Amino acid sequence: MKKVKIGVFGLRRGLDMVDRVLVNNDVADLVAVCDRDDRILERCRKRVEKNGVFDTVYYSDFDKFIEHDMDGVIVVNHANEHVPYAIRLLDRGINVMTECLACANMKEAVELVEAVERSGKIYTYAENYCFTSVRWEMRERYRKGDIGELMYAQGEYIHDCSSIWPDITYGERDHWRNQMSSTFYCTHSIGPILYMTGLRPVQVCGFETPNKPFYRELGCAAGCAGMEMITLENGAILRSVHFNLKHTSAQLSPYQLNGDRGAMNDMGDELYLYREDEKYKPVEQISYKPAPIVDGSEKSGHGGGDFYPTYYFIRAIMGDEEALRRSINVYDALDMSIPGILAYRSIINGNVPVKIPNLRNKEEREAYRNDTFCTFKEIGGDMYVPNNIEHPGDEIPDEVYEEVRRQYLSRDYMK
Repeated sequence: MKKVKIGVFGLRRGLDMVDRVLVNNDVADLVAVCDRDDRILERCRKRVEKNGVFDTVYYSDFDKFIEHDMDGVIVVNHANEHVPYAIRLLDRGINVMTECLACANMKEAVELVEAVERSGKIYTYAENYCFTSVRWEMRERYRKGDIGELMYAQGEYIHDCSSIWPDITYGERDHWRNQMSSTFYCTHSIGPILYMTGLRPVQVCGFETPNKPFYRELGCAAGCAGMEMITLENGAILRSVHFNLKHTSAQLSPYQLNGDRGAMNDMGDELYLYREDEKYKPVEQISYKPAPIVDGSEKSGHGGGDFYPTYYFIRAIMGDEEALRRSINVYDALDMSIPGILAYRSIINGNVPVKIPNLRNKEEREAYRNDTFCTFKEIGGDMYVPNNIEHPGDEIPDEVYEEVRRQYLSRDYMK
């Protein structure tokens, strides 16, 4: 059997995919990787060769990497820089999977949709939080009608990253994590709800918590956490909250669906279910641990979720229709991503409701074709907005970034 030839662009996060999914894959070969940091390239080489793979090619230049013979590329560079590289790959006839987030502003969202349509190639989205055993079971049971029609849902990605901030920002003032708005990284809290229900978001109101000293002392001036209140196409409400809040555990990601005939909760590796019949009589109240979708997947990161995006991407390239259906396509990826962009617009304008366009419809794209509103200076242009609306013009001193850089280097992360 001819194996699918896969490349990986970006190794800070991509190294996990190399280790856990791609090396010694039964149906795919890791043929090329690319990262601008020679140290992490060498780290990747050692891990790959330790697993008996010696023909992978290592690049530090994307222009050379893109010339390599590849069927598909996993784009895992900075989270605000996926679209330009994805478009170049698609236009070259290469299938693409991007990590979170799908785009950095609405202009990129339009450009990405049209590049996928123009190329005719496969695009999938690596929203790994959709694919744990419990969340897949919630999707299956909701779509069978077990709890009726959705009325309310909530998704949380509460992850206090302060302890690892030096490792993930390196003390760089312009690192995307230091530039992002409080609502930008919304896809882990919104994505699973949309994937479970198949419902599209149509309106968002954004909110944020204040910026606090522990966050500023790490180099970020944004609100510590963002919240989106989203109206879905059937009138249901989705509450999404995410990022740097203190909590009793390092990371907590509960998801909840409340229908008109029951409810479901994600409680780690168990599903809690309450269900009524068509006359609203209670018929079931149980908790159980669903089996993994694919045996062995639970050994991967993020509760087993890391395994599936790459697994389905590879099989979609092979022509597996079920894998393609289970993958997250470009339209659904943008539904998961753009509420965060528009939520920050809502915050700046006093938490007013903002319409979420359906980018499947070509006529709805025109209003956003040149919309570069975002907190990233290099692409925001004259629509750039700072992520610090509490203290506009209050720059974080260089000494803060120098200290974070010192911490990063002292940990010798690259060993």
